[in-house]
Amino acid sequence: MSLLIFGSTGTLGRQITRRAIDEGYIVKCFVRNLRKAYFLKEWGAELIYGDLSLPETIPLCLRDISAIIDASTSRPSDPYDAECVDLDGKIALIEAAKIAGIKKFIFFSVLNGTYHSHVPLISLKLKIEDYLIQSNLNYTIFCLGGFFQGLIGQYAIPILEKQPIWTANETSRVNYIDTQDVAKFTLRSLSVADTTKRRFPLVGVKSWNSQEIVELCERLSGQPAFVNKVPLQILQFLRALTGFFEWGKNISDRLSFAEVLVTGPDMTADMSEVYRILSLDPSDTSTLERYFQDYFGRILKRLKELNDEKEKTL
Repeated sequence: MSLLIFGSTGTLGRQITRRAIDEGYIVKCFVRNLRKAYFLKEWGAELIYGDLSLPETIPLCLRDISAIIDASTSRPSDPYDAECVDLDGKIALIEAAKIAGIKKFIFFSVLNGTYHSHVPLISLKLKIEDYLIQSNLNYTIFCLGGFFQGLIGQYAIPILEKQPIWTANETSRVNYIDTQDVAKFTLRSLSVADTTKRRFPLVGVKSWNSQEIVELCERLSGQPAFVNKVPLQILQFLRALTGFFEWGKNISDRLSFAEVLVTGPDMTADMSEVYRILSLDPSDTSTLERYFQDYFGRILKRLKELNDEKEKTL
């Protein structure tokens, strides 16, 4: 089976690409920057130039492709409106996939998205979900919460560098998941007929709030955290302020996600049906404790080695 992966240089996309190559799939990556994506070529993927903000670059990329995995999204640094990629570009992709006779289309959306349809990026995800469902393609939609990888910059690094951690006064809990596990579930779904034209949650085995994550990082790092909590009203003010200016629109969209943790229901879901359909064992899914143990273990070991080397030179 040949795969065309969108968003292959991102946090999730690169894990899907790596695992797909390791599992023997023919992998092609749709990329805007060939130089930035060169590491994917070194892994064994074929790079194809294209840009979802330029729909005319899409059709030729679909030749000889069996399945599309769309892990792409606009970024805060992008010079154009998020709607250009996350709505217009993806609609063009779906239409091209219909014409090309793509056998499977995998799309990643947001867990509990209907509770937060006022958030611009979530609203775009919901629109694409609806469009994909009505397209008559053989789709699978996975609804995600948060990734382990995103917690490193938010919690682990500030603690190690003795910098403040900024959190909202949240009440919601999140079942964070390792992107490597998302890749495992995604590729397994390609060979399971029961995933066709279905929508599934894809979350980790345990839910966490920010205070519990801070405490876990403190325990594993042996260092105290300096936490500053931001009231919801300030987040809403900042979102309104940045959204007023054209250059701040993508920043405003990202701030909206912080509100999700404050105002919405827990980002959790029952995964029993997913494990059953995909014949996977929950005990094989990574835990946040194990992920942070590995991370802090590597970092603290390296810091010790650097200190030892420094003492030898004195």
